[in-house]
Amino acid sequence: MNKSELVDAIAKDTGLTKKDSEAALKSFIENVSKAVESGDDVQLIGFGTFTTATRAERTGRNPSTGKEITIPASKSPKFKPGKAFKDRVNK
Repeated sequence: MNKSELVDAIAKDTGLTKKDSEAALKSFIENVSKAVESGDDVQLIGFGTFTTATRAERTGRNPSTGKEITIPASKSPKFKPGKAFKDRVNK
């Protein structure tokens, strides 16, 4: 399912117009992104939790030259599915 198909499904389920459904989806994505960017968790009971994971600086190797390089520390978004979501997928 891509974004336009998701917008169509939301519009069908809620009775909203496609334009309003797309606006709601964009708002959801933007607000989750802002919260995770600022270090907050977004917990949706039954669905899952969006969090930020921190990766420490580490030493890697350039595959073409074999030279050691330093990979800087970074943050990345994570999603941990909730129990109800996992159960639904595994039924």
